[in-house]
Amino acid sequence: MLIAGFPAGAWGTNCYLVAPAAGEECVIIDPGHEATEGVEEALKKHRLKPVAVVLTHGHIDHVASVVPVCGAHGVPAWIHPEDRYMMKDPSMGLGRSIGMPLMGEITVGEPDDVKELTDGVQLELAGLELSVAHAPGHTKGSVTFRMPETAEIPSVFFSGDLLFAGSIGRTDLPGGDMAEMLDSLARVCLPLDDSTVVLSGHGPQTTIGRERATNPYLRDVAAGQGASEAPRRGM
Repeated sequence: MLIAGFPAGAWGTNCYLVAPAAGEECVIIDPGHEATEGVEEALKKHRLKPVAVVLTHGHIDHVASVVPVCGAHGVPAWIHPEDRYMMKDPSMGLGRSIGMPLMGEITVGEPDDVKELTDGVQLELAGLELSVAHAPGHTKGSVTFRMPETAEIPSVFFSGDLLFAGSIGRTDLPGGDMAEMLDSLARVCLPLDDSTVVLSGHGPQTTIGRERATNPYLRDVAAGQGASEAPRRGM
């Protein structure tokens, strides 16, 4: 298994390229602001051929490079239908303009081929199995992607802006909802094995076990309590 990740753009959003091995087909997860160059460098370094872009949600820091990446390689983008509108109008996901200087670096719109994600679907792309879970709270259309455990590696969980190392995604932007966030944490994250590797939309790698023990939000959810007052992360 090969997972190449890098933080991109003004928000340091993690973009991931996932493949069975170097020299094979791959999936690109969340090519956000100023991610195009990093994607191309990773493709060249690992001799990868992309077959799809998959998106954890529609915020501009996760989708800003979707059009050029999909266009350059003739691949579709997968997104949940409740977040698709943000690809055409990023400001609707923020409740404000993101600013003209930044807009000059972003290709707003949809790629030629957009496919919609649904809860529970098993995506089979590039020789990989990605289990999709609808996880609203950060946005209405937030999803996570989980890869099964193998003899070589533990399960890998791409959490988007649902779960971070030590924190969770913010819920104060349009479509955000703390009650939905807590439900998603309980329904999607808590059942996962402690060994599950968490690769989130921002920040460092962690594990479900570490977050179960130290993340104040996940501890509160496990204990059946309300939302913690600890700081949240993400755009």
